[in-house]
Amino acid sequence: QVQLVESGGGEVQAGGSLRHSCATSGLTVNGYNMGWFRQAPGKEREFVAAMRTGSSTYYSDSAKGRFTISRDNAKNAVYLQMNNLKPEDTAVYFCAADPTLPLSRTTQGFRFWGQGTQVTVSS
Repeated sequence: QVQLVESGGGEVQAGGSLRHSCATSGLTVNGYNMGWFRQAPGKEREFVAAMRTGSSTYYSDSAKGRFTISRDNAKNAVYLQMNNLKPEDTAVYFCAADPTLPLSRTTQGFRFWGQGTQVTVSS
């Protein structure tokens, strides 16, 4: 049974940083597509970042240059480091996983989801 549990959300001022963690069970992060999505109030869930085996990473235009996705194979965990946060980054952030190729940037392309954690960025 695959489980994803996020942690690391919170409140921060604009320009600050946060690091999300996604603890997993029932899968091997090095063998799955691992992604981060976010959903702001009244908006659809959107792609933020993703990675597959190897070192290839993918980012949304808004995340590129500010966010970094990474994984720790020994801990079977995935992380999202968010720097230079902006008020428009305020959202619930979700960790997601899927075993199939190719890697997708859509919510339909990920089968397993965490419960989400709130990030609030104040100006």
